[in-house]
Order: sequence, then structure tokens, then C-alpha cells
Amino acid sequence: MRMQLLIPAMAMLAVLGARGAGAAGSDGAPASDGLKPGDVLDQKSAQRAEGLLPPEILKHYQHNEYVNPISDWPANVYNWPEDFQAGSKQNTGRYTTGKLGEILETASGKQPAYIIGFPFPEIDPADPAAAVKILWNFYYRTYYFGNLRAESQLNMMSPGSLERRLDVDVSFMYYDGVPEQERVKNNPQNFLYQQLVVVNSPNDLQGTGSLSWRYRDPQKRDSSWAYVPALRRVRAVSPANRSDGFLGSDMSQDDGPFFDGKPEDFDWKLKGEVDQLRLVDPMNLQGKSGNNWLSNGGWRADWPADLKFLGYMDPQWRGVSWAPIAAGLAKRRFYVIEGTPRDKYYLFGKIELYLDKISFQGAWNRKFGWKGELLNIEQVMAWNPHTVTRPNGKKDWVQGTNQAFQCAESIKLERATVAGIKS
Repeated sequence: MRMQLLIPAMAMLAVLGARGAGAAGSDGAPASDGLKPGDVLDQKSAQRAEGLLPPEILKHYQHNEYVNPISDWPANVYNWPEDFQAGSKQNTGRYTTGKLGEILETASGKQPAYIIGFPFPEIDPADPAAAVKILWNFYYRTYYFGNLRAESQLNMMSPGSLERRLDVDVSFMYYDGVPEQERVKNNPQNFLYQQLVVVNSPNDLQGTGSLSWRYRDPQKRDSSWAYVPALRRVRAVSPANRSDGFLGSDMSQDDGPFFDGKPEDFDWKLKGEVDQLRLVDPMNLQGKSGNNWLSNGGWRADWPADLKFLGYMDPQWRGVSWAPIAAGLAKRRFYVIEGTPRDKYYLFGKIELYLDKISFQGAWNRKFGWKGELLNIEQVMAWNPHTVTRPNGKKDWVQGTNQAFQCAESIKLERATVAGIKS
């Protein structure tokens, strides 16, 4: 199994957290009373994880549908990209938010032309804007990766099997948050980013495309278009449709790498902080990853060829087909924020996001209907970035992946879509 991820030389850079540095060690505290690194969470031990996982995820362990070891990831351990760390430090007090949640310069009251690092490195829980500031930190963590192209899959699964697979080619162009050397200064349309998704297979969907533009203007909504080969037409798509399942899957455009809704399109509030378990790549935390420098620039993540990391890949597995069977679970401290869409045509009435307090990596994205019922949960794996060195001696930061798990699970329909796999 090999992940094909082609990224410009400066772009595949890891992202940092608000505090801490160094490599994963062995001095972490137990995940909970009675759960410690090396233990296995399964049906027999599931009661020891009560309160440490969303109920719908804990249920998988109670029924032996998920089984994962506890991994060691000490709370303040994170590998910092140096320019992001320096930028975050300089951003203390530099920015505030406007009435829609947009980022403004504290001194001028205007939108900044460019931000590197966390715009809000210090979060005050009593601040009414704390939640949207946490979300902006997540986004600028993401933008730092820079422009990228990823060949990936959407795997649509029933509990017992892989039902349908889409091979997709995804490209991102970011105009903010990237390292200074990658910054595109000529941006007359004031984009925040552009995204293009093209379906390569199966045959009945080959050539289907989706183009999205996000603007820095807080009042200007996303522009989106879809091309359907059977119709030979390009159609404009309402921003509200970004919450709909992409091509019949359980994953939407607003799921993005974890969540990709426009912050200004929601009302946000901070629900609090919790200690919870999250899915991680155990080999990554042990410092293992394969990263090859490409002759035309950029890094390719080469995964272990024999690693079976989803349930359906292992004929001996008896849990659900999308189970992350090669993942670990590590205890982390999370901010929990809640978003209510301002557009009443949005599919979900409430979004609940769990974001790592140190790295701002997303873990659980719980989506509720307008009547309050839980409809979908997105589950995302985390990594501690690895430092790699180019042939010319320059350092880059990469995610250091050996596997991927981004899973949107439909609670009512008992099915899931997993993205990020390439075989």
C-alpha cells in the first residue's frame, strides 16, 4: 500500500501547536485511570474508556467493532516548524475578530494581508470570540502545508464490506498561511484558497469535477461549480450544498481535512475543554515514516507496503469494515467548540468540533440535525510532524504518515466513507 502525495518542495511542511517541542518520548501519563500505553482498548476494557470517547465511538469498542492499543504521546510533545513557531510568537495580541468572526488587525481594524503561524496563540476561555479564534488556529495550521496535489480515494463502506471506491485527484492553492517563500502576492480576486477535485474512476463518474473558491471577504460566500460529463455542462452550486454528501458518499466538501466550512458562515461558541482519547499513527509517534525527495521538488510519503490499516483489508478481521485496525489511541486535551450555521438550508443544524489544545489538529467532528439528533461523526487520525532534509541540506517538516484515517460515519444509515487512501 503506497500513498501518492505530491507536494511542492516548500509545501509539505508540518504544523505546530501552541506549546511544547521535541519528539515523542516515554514519559507520558497513563491515558486514564487503568488505561496506560501498551494496553488494548476492546470489548473487555471498554468500560475503562467511558467519558474518554464520544459515545458513538465508544460503542464500537463495546461491540469489538474497533480494537486499538493505547499509544504514548505526552501532552506537550510536538515537532515545531521553526518559521511557524516564530510567527505564532509574534502574533500574540496582533489580531482580533470582527462581527462575523473574520480576522482583523488589532491596530488598524483591517484584514491583514498575510499571516504566518497561529493568529491567536493565546486563547482566553472567557473571550466571547474564543471559539472562532480556536477554529482560525486550526485553519492556519492547515494552510501552512501550502499548495498540494493529492491522489486519493473515497471508499464507501457498509459494516461488512467495501461497497464502492472513487479515485480522485485533489489540488489546493492557498493564498495565506503558507511559508513566506511560497506566498502568492498577486491575488486580485482576494482568494483565501482554491480547490479542484477531479474523479478518475469508476467509469460512470470519470471526469466529474468540482471547483471551489473561498474568499477572504467575510461577507462573500464561497463560489462552487460542478462539471458532470453526462450533461456536458458546468453548474453553479449553492454554498449550502457544501454540507451534502459528495457523489453519494457520507463525506461532504465542508468536511475537508476535518472541517472546511467558512468560519464567518457560522455562529461559534466554546463549550469547554476535555481530556479524551484520539486516533493516532503509532509508528509515527515512534519516529518511523518513509519520505522520498522527488527530483522535480517535493516529498512523497511512502507507506509500508504490507500494512493493513482498515478492517476490510484483513480477511481475519471481524469488526466493521472501516475500523482503523493499525491505529493507536492517545490521550490529549481538547477544546470543544460548537458551530450553528447561519444558512438554514445547510444540511446540519449544529457542528461540534474537538480540537487538540496543543496542535489544533481535529479529532472528532460531530454533526447534528436541526432537531438535535446526531447524524454523522467524522473521525480523523493525528501525527506528530517529522523533520526531513533535502539533498541540498534544507530542512522541511512533513506529516510523517504511515497510514491515513479520515472517516465520515453515518450513524442512522450504519455506513461510512473513508478518504485519504491510495493503493
